[in-house]
Amino acid sequence: MANWRDVFGHDEPYDEQVDGIETAIETARDGGYTVIEGACGTGKTMLALSAGISLVRDPDTSFERVLVLTSVKQQLRQFETDLQTINEALPTEHEPVSGLTLVGKADVCPYNRERAAGFDDATVYDRCETLRDRTRDLTGEGGSTTTGDLTARARSQQVGLADSGRRDRGVRLLETAGETAPFAPEIPAYDDGRSEIEYCPFYAQYLGDLPAEGEGSPVEAVPFDLTSAGMVTPGELVARSIRHGTCPHSVMGAALGEVEVVIGNYYHAFDPTTLAAFTGALASSETFVVCDEAHMLEPRVRDLVSEGVADTTIRDAVAELSRVIRPVRYDREGRAVEGGSKTADADLVRAELAGSDVSFEELEATLEFLSELRAELDRRVTAHLDADHPGWRSDLTDLPDAEIPLRDPGEPAVDELSEWGERAGYTDVHWVRAESVGAVVARILNEAEDEERTRAAPAVGRVLGEWNRRGHTDYFREIELERTWDETEPADSWRRAYTARLALHNCVPSGAIGERLAAFGGGILMSATLAPMDAFAEVTGLRYLDREADRPVVERRYGLHFPEQNRESFAVAAPKFTYGNRGSPGGGVPGDAGTAGDGTIPAESNGGAGGDEPNETRRAYADALSRIGALPGNVLVGMPSYAEAQWAADVLDERLTEKPVLLDVASDDGATESLKDEFFDGDGKVLVTSLRGTLTEGVDYSGDRLNAAVVCGVPIVNTQSPRTQAVRRAYDDEFGSGFEYALTVPAVRKARQAVGRVIRSPDDVGVRVFLDERYARDSWDSVRGYLPNAEEYQPVSPDMLQLGLDRFADRLDPA
Repeated sequence: MANWRDVFGHDEPYDEQVDGIETAIETARDGGYTVIEGACGTGKTMLALSAGISLVRDPDTSFERVLVLTSVKQQLRQFETDLQTINEALPTEHEPVSGLTLVGKADVCPYNRERAAGFDDATVYDRCETLRDRTRDLTGEGGSTTTGDLTARARSQQVGLADSGRRDRGVRLLETAGETAPFAPEIPAYDDGRSEIEYCPFYAQYLGDLPAEGEGSPVEAVPFDLTSAGMVTPGELVARSIRHGTCPHSVMGAALGEVEVVIGNYYHAFDPTTLAAFTGALASSETFVVCDEAHMLEPRVRDLVSEGVADTTIRDAVAELSRVIRPVRYDREGRAVEGGSKTADADLVRAELAGSDVSFEELEATLEFLSELRAELDRRVTAHLDADHPGWRSDLTDLPDAEIPLRDPGEPAVDELSEWGERAGYTDVHWVRAESVGAVVARILNEAEDEERTRAAPAVGRVLGEWNRRGHTDYFREIELERTWDETEPADSWRRAYTARLALHNCVPSGAIGERLAAFGGGILMSATLAPMDAFAEVTGLRYLDREADRPVVERRYGLHFPEQNRESFAVAAPKFTYGNRGSPGGGVPGDAGTAGDGTIPAESNGGAGGDEPNETRRAYADALSRIGALPGNVLVGMPSYAEAQWAADVLDERLTEKPVLLDVASDDGATESLKDEFFDGDGKVLVTSLRGTLTEGVDYSGDRLNAAVVCGVPIVNTQSPRTQAVRRAYDDEFGSGFEYALTVPAVRKARQAVGRVIRSPDDVGVRVFLDERYARDSWDSVRGYLPNAEEYQPVSPDMLQLGLDRFADRLDPA
């Protein structure tokens, strides 16, 4: 079935979909990528799936699967829905397209989903690995029992207790995803004659279902037919798995390489740890990759390929090294080791070291190095606080988040921590060998304590090795201080108020992105906001594929094809919404760290709007927001920061007496979802949010859910941040366009994403407004040139905005 129309899920494609699908297929056959900027309503999801699936089902290609990557949960669900639509529309003679959504252990572990047996999101990974190891030890070669015996014990225990009428003991079965498991919510234990060993009955069932080594594939342990299952969502995966009593996460791994469409997030293709442990086999020439919301590819991957280690993790690594070193030291001195069986003994340590390339002297040297490194970290944080916040010890509750750069971010040079190490006599060997030492320490402790869990020493060693190996232009090193509270720390210690972290930031992730994209056979990168295309191709490494790897990169751009009379778009020439013009909003909000939200840091006073009386700029914005907010239906207001969102909400709440005003603040997913539901429910409202939040990207406002959207200012990130300055300098060196590529282009994309929420279908009607003269006029800092459809946004003065709104209303309803 090579014809893409056979898998297209709707009756007739748009013209843009026809062009996009055929371009993507032709380009992928040559090992290339198609870059698509498609306005909302282009049908990009169906376009990408149709192109990829047709290539997978074409016997003349080497493609075996489609891997979809998206950074937004809303879009992940859209791919699931579209794949289900494809299957419903398939001719009866064709098998359904098999699909699987990848999620983490926390989302599919039956115990964790129900918070049973003491599981929670913070501990699920370590507890899972420990239980898996114990289950394998009990049933593997030389083990004391079988997988069948373990699952039978876990099942019969509950049946026996239930039959005996002991309901008063709380006998019950674990229920989740609408299904009942054959096991209790408590972790069962196996008595091997010496002690009771906890194990996972779900994992035991999975091991029992696996074919013997060399006699089959792990997919044989999947308890349902993948070829007929169609799209399997995480909830369905859990339900199907626990109905059989098997481990959903293990089933996911077994099915991973067998389905035609895999849906995940950027972690599954770009995070080195995830690739090594779970999804590495997908990064091959047999995979057609789809990067959705591709405007987020660069910042998301930058985070994934950056490194860091917390002060507390270094502390734990020091403790782990001490627990390994102490037995040998005490043995040499003829002293008994305190701590009993939970401490490694000298013979075990020596035996493990003998089988490695790490010496006992290296253990001692690494312990000294990490102890001194932590002391130096303490000294630098203390010096920073003494300089910037004199008297900080008297009030630890009033300290802001902070960055302490370890070099001038605008002048690449060796960082100060590396220079400290050299002065202190710690050579490259100490930094690099910490990784090998950490691995040995973890192995010794896991053996001694009979508990396989994540140890601190390997993580610290890996980061220190990278710290030493990486360059000083593409990478920026700093100490990050994040507000927290730890009552166990001394009352006058910064560690009571802060979590400190040594951070190694990858300023230019284009190499990492390009290298990973080169591993796939081809694909599509798509978003509603990619322009300017040249900048996108540079920062994502696509230029390397095109120029150096001789793999074609083809660009397509599709604008809105919905009726123009249904929308009106304005660029209002209000004074620039910068801190220098508008002044203070009259106070900040928790979590905003005092940033102005336009790339500047507020000064104590600069002639702005301090106090209760707004200045001319704020009055202009208050008037414009009130006019737009008074429009019929739901209105979305995007501000450059949460502090400015608070100001706008206060203004609108005072002026719009007959229309509810909702304020989004920095919060968890649950609170955000509740706020969104409240906005959608009932009559029209105004929702005010920060453009740094989650409500201006990837949220479906189709139909009458949104009638107008306004963006105030250009949401450039804080330019005073050392990290931002380092990225800008690195981009200057790499691309010659630091401010443009690192700051202006991402800011305009965020603004375009917000106003793009309004028109999502041919029937949607609404108003889109950019409020700031930089969108309306050409000037040295104008961003109008970054709007690919700038002609649609009519430049108007603030006093003419109401006339424009009235004319649009009259056009819709001439009566």
